[in-house]
Amino acid sequence: MEALLRAARTLRTQVEALHFAAPVDTVYNPLRYAWDLHAQYLTRYARPGIAALLVGMNPGPFGMAQTGVPFGEVATVRDWLGLHGSVQQPPRVHPKRPIEGLECRKSEVSGRRLWGLFQDHYGTAAACAAELFVTNYCPLVFMSASGANLTPDKLPADERMLLQAACDTHLVAVVRTLRPRLVIGVGGFAQKRAAAALATAGDATLVATILHPSPASPAANRGWAPQATRQLIDLGIWRTP
Repeated sequence: MEALLRAARTLRTQVEALHFAAPVDTVYNPLRYAWDLHAQYLTRYARPGIAALLVGMNPGPFGMAQTGVPFGEVATVRDWLGLHGSVQQPPRVHPKRPIEGLECRKSEVSGRRLWGLFQDHYGTAAACAAELFVTNYCPLVFMSASGANLTPDKLPADERMLLQAACDTHLVAVVRTLRPRLVIGVGGFAQKRAAAALATAGDATLVATILHPSPASPAANRGWAPQATRQLIDLGIWRTP
């Protein structure tokens, strides 16, 4: 998937040129320091003509921030996706958010829920890749001085617009390369950004959404997997068992 590798490198460079003021204190770009694993993920699992492209918001501190893989909970990336490689360090590391790569022992709940559902449904990562691919809208991790996670939608408007311009262009490139039947935002933010980016680009790919698996969501904590399964069935991605 050389086109996706080029698009990711371009996005990596563009977002590194951006500047973020308080309350943002530290920014991680896993497309740089975890490029080895990210490139493996694109090369091994991106397939054109898939049923759905799932789009998350941005990396979680114990998911893509550690592994370079969207929603990339460490055990899933290592044991189910079978990706192995080195993860470097960001230029500036927040003391409360160390980067340990595949040695990280903390598990990201969102990633465990999302990829765990796919593992249960498909059995193998190869079977999953034949139908689905997962990406993130924004590749950056934002942290406050305390180490708290900050999401892209909370950035000041001027910073957010510059970031969105780069991320929109990248998402459109991913869609045009993979040609999914449906783009699915994992959560409302990703759905809205995907719809806006594709509409601006004149791309008619349909955009839908499923519930985000975050443990911060009361709805997701009331049985996320059955709810997401029903949504994927209703969208025509999966069949009723």
